[in-house]
Amino acid sequence: MEAILKVENLSISFGSNEVLKNLNFELNKNEVLGIIGPNGAGKTVLLNILSGTLSPTGGRIYYKGEDITKKTIVERTLMGFGRTFQVPRSFENMTAYENALVGAAFGSDIAEKDALEISENILDIIGLKNQKLDFARKLGLLDRKRLEIGIALASRPDLLLLDEVAGGLTESELVDVLEIVRNVKEAGVSVIWIEHVLQTMLEGTDRVLLLAEGRDVISGLPRDVMNSKEVEEIYLGID
Repeated sequence: MEAILKVENLSISFGSNEVLKNLNFELNKNEVLGIIGPNGAGKTVLLNILSGTLSPTGGRIYYKGEDITKKTIVERTLMGFGRTFQVPRSFENMTAYENALVGAAFGSDIAEKDALEISENILDIIGLKNQKLDFARKLGLLDRKRLEIGIALASRPDLLLLDEVAGGLTESELVDVLEIVRNVKEAGVSVIWIEHVLQTMLEGTDRVLLLAEGRDVISGLPRDVMNSKEVEEIYLGID
């Protein structure tokens, strides 16, 4: 399979605290890679590095064969990166439609007319078409999560970074998130999905990577990884 993203010996330290330690993995084109691990494993730090928020102290990141290790957030966005956050960062006093429009207009180099059309399409994909005129601050948690994904998708990314978008949702609401991710993949977008909700990793990913103490411990098919001794000991705390 063709790799859209390749991470080689990625490391980052904050003073004497080494958070990521020679991390290596690949993301294939049109693949959903789930990343799990205990608190403090370095998962969100990894997303911050991939999106360009943080600069690594060692290693390289290749996107579509190009070394992007020193690229800025803006450069990576225009190259095809989209990213969500654990706590939704929508514009509270703007409607769902206006939020999507901001993502479309400023996340990619397109004409205003195209941005308007993309925003409408995104709201349909994330299931907010009927709430497009609702202010973000009035949306419930599930819809705020939907909108967070929608803003990231509005820039038309080839690579989407999801940071715990299922957190705080009920079991029935998880079904909606899984459906959105499936639709995203069907549209040809590759996804890296960090999550603590194991149901999403089992049902919504093609492959799972276990991260612990800043290292890649094991990766493989979701059920194989979840049933592994490493996950039991490191993530679930089972002796």
